[in-house]
Amino acid sequence: MKRLFGGLRLAVILLVTALLPGCATHNNQTTEDLLSAAGFNVVIATTPKQLQHLAKLPSYKMMRIQRNGKDRYVYADPARKLLYVGGLFSYDRYKDMRLAKNVAEEDLQDAKFNAEIASGWDAWGPF
Repeated sequence: MKRLFGGLRLAVILLVTALLPGCATHNNQTTEDLLSAAGFNVVIATTPKQLQHLAKLPSYKMMRIQRNGKDRYVYADPARKLLYVGGLFSYDRYKDMRLAKNVAEEDLQDAKFNAEIASGWDAWGPF
């Protein structure tokens, strides 16, 4: 039984170690991937006027604007000269996907925490 627990603990630690580098890469690219998957349209700034306006927008922040009487959600990526534009449906999908991703990250953090807690208890023997 002790050997089985030790093997299981090792497997959990290896799994967590293999998955952790993916968590460390949470950046704007992940957000932009979610925006694209949620149905946001990518608009490339090509004119000087568009580039000037893009530079004035808050970088890497979601904004709600009114355009032609409709609510639109925009996310500016000035480094790549992109604007992500979506409606309410796309924005709701983005929020749901982001929430699901955060829950998955929390589950991974919990697994790591549990693996860390489990290590070292063999010194106490069974109790």
